[in-house]
Amino acid sequence: MRPEFSRLVVAAGHEWHVLDNGPVLAERGIEPVGTILCVHGNPTWSYLWRSLVAAATDAASAPDAAPDAAPDVVSDAAAHKESAQPAASAAWRVVAVDQLDMGFSERTGQHRALAQRVRDLGDLTGELGLSGPVVTIGHDWGGVVSLGWAVDHPEETRAIMLLNTAVHQPEGDPIPAPLRLALAGPILGASTVATPAFLETTLALAHPALGAEVKAGYRAPYATAARRGGIGGFVADIPADDRHESRPELDRIAVGIRALDVPSLLLWGPRDPIFSDRYLDDLSRRLRRADVHRVEGAGHLIAEDVDIATLALSWLDDRAPHLDASETPAERPGVPRATAVTGAASSEGPTAPHYQPLWHYLEAFAESADTALVEMAPPRSRPQRTVSWRLLSRRVREIAAGLVASGVRPGDRVSLLVPPGADLTAVLYACVRIGAIVVVADAGLGLAGLTRAVRGARCQHVIGATKGLAAARVLGWPGRRISVSTLDPATARMLGVTHSLADLVALGRETPLPAVPASEAVAAILFTSGSTGPAKGVVYTHAQLSGIRSALAAQYGVGPGTGLVAGFAPFALLGPALGARSATPDMDVTAPRTLTAKAVAAATAAVDGTVVFLSPAAIANVVATAPALDDADRAALGGVETFLSAGAPVSESLLSAAAALMPAATPHTPYGMTEGLLLADITLDGIRDAARSRGRGAGGVCVGRPTATTTVRIAPLANDGSAADEPLDIVDVTGEIVVSAPHIEDHYDRLFFTDRAARRGTVPGERWHRTGDVGHVDSEGRLWVEGRLPHVIVTATGVVTPVEPELRTESVDGVARAAIVGVGPRGTQHLVAIVETVPPARAVGMAHPALASRVRDAVGSALAAVIVVPALPTDIRHNSKIDRARLSTWATSVLSGERMTRP
Repeated sequence: MRPEFSRLVVAAGHEWHVLDNGPVLAERGIEPVGTILCVHGNPTWSYLWRSLVAAATDAASAPDAAPDAAPDVVSDAAAHKESAQPAASAAWRVVAVDQLDMGFSERTGQHRALAQRVRDLGDLTGELGLSGPVVTIGHDWGGVVSLGWAVDHPEETRAIMLLNTAVHQPEGDPIPAPLRLALAGPILGASTVATPAFLETTLALAHPALGAEVKAGYRAPYATAARRGGIGGFVADIPADDRHESRPELDRIAVGIRALDVPSLLLWGPRDPIFSDRYLDDLSRRLRRADVHRVEGAGHLIAEDVDIATLALSWLDDRAPHLDASETPAERPGVPRATAVTGAASSEGPTAPHYQPLWHYLEAFAESADTALVEMAPPRSRPQRTVSWRLLSRRVREIAAGLVASGVRPGDRVSLLVPPGADLTAVLYACVRIGAIVVVADAGLGLAGLTRAVRGARCQHVIGATKGLAAARVLGWPGRRISVSTLDPATARMLGVTHSLADLVALGRETPLPAVPASEAVAAILFTSGSTGPAKGVVYTHAQLSGIRSALAAQYGVGPGTGLVAGFAPFALLGPALGARSATPDMDVTAPRTLTAKAVAAATAAVDGTVVFLSPAAIANVVATAPALDDADRAALGGVETFLSAGAPVSESLLSAAAALMPAATPHTPYGMTEGLLLADITLDGIRDAARSRGRGAGGVCVGRPTATTTVRIAPLANDGSAADEPLDIVDVTGEIVVSAPHIEDHYDRLFFTDRAARRGTVPGERWHRTGDVGHVDSEGRLWVEGRLPHVIVTATGVVTPVEPELRTESVDGVARAAIVGVGPRGTQHLVAIVETVPPARAVGMAHPALASRVRDAVGSALAAVIVVPALPTDIRHNSKIDRARLSTWATSVLSGERMTRP
C-alpha cells in the first residue's frame, strides 16, 4: 500500500483513517471528474481498495499511456481480450475509508448499528466535501453502508459498484451457516474478538491463497483483542431476524435503492460461502440499470481474486459520458435490450420481419401421421420409439400448457437435464412456446462444469430424468424439480419433485396456452463447451434461434422431407424446427467416441436419412468400426446426400474415410461456435483445393467461404500478439476473426466484460462478434483458422499461430496428433511440440532424436523441444479440442526439470 495516500480526518468528533489520492492529484495539477467512495466490510479495512486507489492515480497521471493488460476475469478472458481495455481516460479521486472501530480509524468503544454507520459515513463525506459526482463501491457489510449513503445522497450519487454483498434476506430462508455459527452465543466473542479466528477464516476464502505479505497487511490493524472489537460488533449487527435493531434500516436501504436510477456494476465471486447468487439476483432486480459480471473461480474476497481496479475503472470509462441520472437503459452502449433480458410475451405475436417461430412445423404438421423423430439414444432399456408429428405436436402443446398451470412463467429459466430423445424434444419446444428460457448445458461438460452452469444460470425450474434430478439434489442446484418419469411418492419427496411430465400433460389438457412470446424475447441460454475456460452462457432470442434454423435450411436444403441424423444431441433438437425427420444414434452423448458405424447406419435407416451430422471425435470411431457394417447398413448409408462434421478441425484423410461410407454424400465441415453456428462452410473437394493453396503461403485450416448471411472481418495481430480494436475487410493478414450474421448470439449471460470484449471495436447497434479465433481471409474469399487468440505464441522473432506448425508436425510419419505451445516469457517464448505417436507412447518423455529431427524439419521453425505423450488432453464435449494453455504450463514444468507426469 502506497503511504502517500494514507491520511487522518476528523469528522463529527471521531478520527478516521482513509486512503485518499485527492492530495496527490492536486499536487500534479489534475482535476478529477468525480470521486469513487470505497467502503470495506468485515473484517477488512481500506487496504482492500489499495489497488483501486493506485490504479486510478496512475491512470489519471498518464491517461495517454498504452493500456495495461487487464485481469483474466475468466480463464479464457484473453480469448476475447477482456484485458485489452484502457484502465481509464478520466481522472478519479478515490477515497477508501476505514469505518470507525475498524482498520486504523478510532476505536470509539460504542456500539454502532447500521443506521449509525450510514450516518457516520455521511459525516465523513461532509467533512471531506464530497459533493458529487460520487460513485460508491462497497463489499460485504460495507456494500450495505455504501448503498445507505447513496440512498441518503441521491443528488451526488452518479453510479454504484458492488462486490459480494446483500441487502435482503429471503423470507423463510436462514442466514448463511457460517454467519449463524459466528452469531451463536459465546462463539461470537471468542471467534471475532478474543481470537483472530473470524479474520483468519475470511483471509482463507481467497482464490488463490493470499501471500504472506498480503495477509500481514490485513492483520495489521487487528493485532490484539482490544483492536478487534469492531469485528465482533459488525457480526453482532447482522439482522438475523425481524426483531433486530438494524432490520428497519436494512429494509429502508433495500427499498430505497429501487429509486436510484443510476448505472450500477455488480462484480461477483460465485464461490462465496456467504453471499451466494441469490443475493446477486436480488440486487440485480432492485438496481434498475445493473451491469453484472460473475467471475467463475472467484469467491468472497473477489477484490483479491481479480484485478477489480482495471475492471471498475474501465467500466467507469465506458459509463462516464453516460452518468446522467435521467438517462434510460436503452441509451446505454453495449447493454442488451430490455426485451432481450425479460423474456416478455406479446399478445400481438412476433414482430420481426420474415420471423417464423421454432414451433412452426409442429403447428403446420399437427394432423400429420408422418414420422417426426425416432428415439434411438439412451436410455437403452427402452425399445426404439417412433413419434409422429401429430403426437409430438399434441405433447408439446399439453406440456406447455401444463408448465403454465404448474407455475412456470414467461421469462422463467428452466434447466433441462433430460437425455436426448422424444422427451427432451417435447419439453424443449414446450418451454420455448410459453416463453420460458431454456437453459441447455449438456452432460459433456462433466459434473463440475454442469454444476457451475446450472448454478450460474439461476434457474427457477429443473426438468430432468431421475439421474439428473439426483445430481441436482445432492449438489444443491437451484430450482423447483419436475421429473420426466412418474416416481413413487418416497422417491419424489427425496428428490424434491413436485410434478412429472404425466402430471403436466394432464394439467395441460385443461389449460389454455399463453400469448406467443415476442421475437426479441430471450428463448434460450446455451452453454459453450468449456474447452477454453469455464463454460459461458450464450443468450439467444427467439428471432436468433429462428435465424439458425433458416441458415441451416438455406445452406444445406434441410426441411420437410429431410431425414436428419445427428450424432451431436443439440443439433438433433433442431430437427422439428426444420420440419425434418430426426434421430440421434444410440451413443453415450458424454463420450462422442462411443458412436459406432452400425449405430449411425441404424439411425439413418430409421428416418431414411439424407443428412448426417457427426462430431469430429465421433468420426474416428465410426470409421474404425466400419468393418462391422453389413449390406443393409451400407445400403442405408448409401442414401445419405449431405454429410456434416463441425465443432473442431477435421483432417482431410478422416473426412475422406467417412465419406467412403456414404459414397453419394457431399461432405461438409461448417465453421461456427456456440455463439454463432454455421458462419462458413467448406466441402471435401474445397479442403483438397485449399491444401494445394497452402504451398503458396496460406496457413492453418481452411474453413471455406462465409455463408450467405455472414460477413467476416479481421482484427490484425500486433507484434505482442494482441488483436487490433478495429476489424478490417482485408486479405492475407492474420488477426482475430470477427463475424456478423443475423443468427449470432444476443449477449453473454451475466458476463458484462466478456460481452463488451466480444464487441470491441465494432459499431454499436450492429451485430458483430469477436470469435477469439485467429486466422485470415485469402484472396479467393476463403477463411483460414490458425488457432485461438490465447494460444498465439510471441517469440523474439515474431508472432506464431499454432495450427499450421501442428499440421506440419502431424504430416510426419509416426505422429498421430500434435500441439505446438510456447514456453517462457511472452515476447521471448520458445516453441515446443508435444506429440502423440503411432503406436502410442507408454510414458511421457523426450522424443527419440530421429523423430525430433523429422518434426523440426517439417515445422521449419526452431523448436526448443519435442515431447512425446501417451495422449493429448482434450475438451470433454467434443473430445477433439486440444487444451494448449494447459499444455504450455505443463511443458514449462517438464522442461524445468519437474517430474514427467502425464499432462
